[in-house]
Amino acid sequence: MFELAWPWLLLALPAPLILARLLPRAPGWIATALHLPHTGFALPQQAELSPVPRLRSAFALLAWALLVFAAARPQWLGPPEDVPRSGRDLLLAVDTSGSMSIEDMQLGMQPAPRFSAIQAIGSDFIRRRAGDRVGLILFGTRAYLLVPLTFDLKTVGKQLADATIGLAGRETAIGDALGLAVKRLRDRPEEQRVLVLLTDGVNTAGELDPRKAIDLAAANGVRVYTIGIGAEALRVNSLFGSRLVNPSADLDEAMLKRMAEATGGRYFRARNSDELADVYRTIDQLEPVADTKQSLRPIDELYWMPLAASIAAASLAFLVPGWRLRALAPLSMRRA
Repeated sequence: MFELAWPWLLLALPAPLILARLLPRAPGWIATALHLPHTGFALPQQAELSPVPRLRSAFALLAWALLVFAAARPQWLGPPEDVPRSGRDLLLAVDTSGSMSIEDMQLGMQPAPRFSAIQAIGSDFIRRRAGDRVGLILFGTRAYLLVPLTFDLKTVGKQLADATIGLAGRETAIGDALGLAVKRLRDRPEEQRVLVLLTDGVNTAGELDPRKAIDLAAANGVRVYTIGIGAEALRVNSLFGSRLVNPSADLDEAMLKRMAEATGGRYFRARNSDELADVYRTIDQLEPVADTKQSLRPIDELYWMPLAASIAAASLAFLVPGWRLRALAPLSMRRA
């Protein structure tokens, strides 16, 4: 749909005509021929060499009208398009240490490693966060920001799906992961800084102590939801027969609980894939996504078209007198 952003500027269109009537007229030109002493030779009359021919006036008025039209900002408005509102700034920090390869989860009724369950269920969680800016941190021996905060949820989900165990090292640097998340979130608007941290172990690497990282997160208003993943009982076979073991014996639940409580978040325990899915649904309720019903209409500015035409008309207005003189001079010579 076509419209003018500032239509009231069109009131300036008659300004040249108004000024022409209000301002005093310049003295008229002498409409007589100047005869020289040479027989049969005379200069053309000034009436024929009018300095402001009608064609020049027409181009000047056209240039003014186009200039005013360009100043009114003609625009073309496209159809409404839904755009997400800026909601949460949510970071996912996922443990990729060696212990994430333990197969104590299930996907499709088949045993699956812990990291595979996080990838499958986490990707669905990411897709549901339309309206939020989501980023991805992977941590092992080191913590790395794999995807910065973005509305491009498809890219975040793909990067999580393509990640592998050990990509960031085989140990577990929980303190570094939390510190990196705080660094990325602290400049974002308050009440929108959210971190979801998933791990199956205890801090065994990194430069930042988890206790100091917790204080840093609390001081910067970052809410941390921690998820301890891993079954508590797993039957394994050995030379002496099968036996039950606790594959989550190294999980530091006390530290994860303290991390959540100190920052206003919650701690969750995911012993299987179903519990992990329930955790994500609970976080969805605790941190609802932004309203995605807001719509905007794309605007294409068209002012450059009449502006270019105005410049062209003004140029023609200045060129017209030259054309007129060249056209009349030979005619005057012939009349003389």
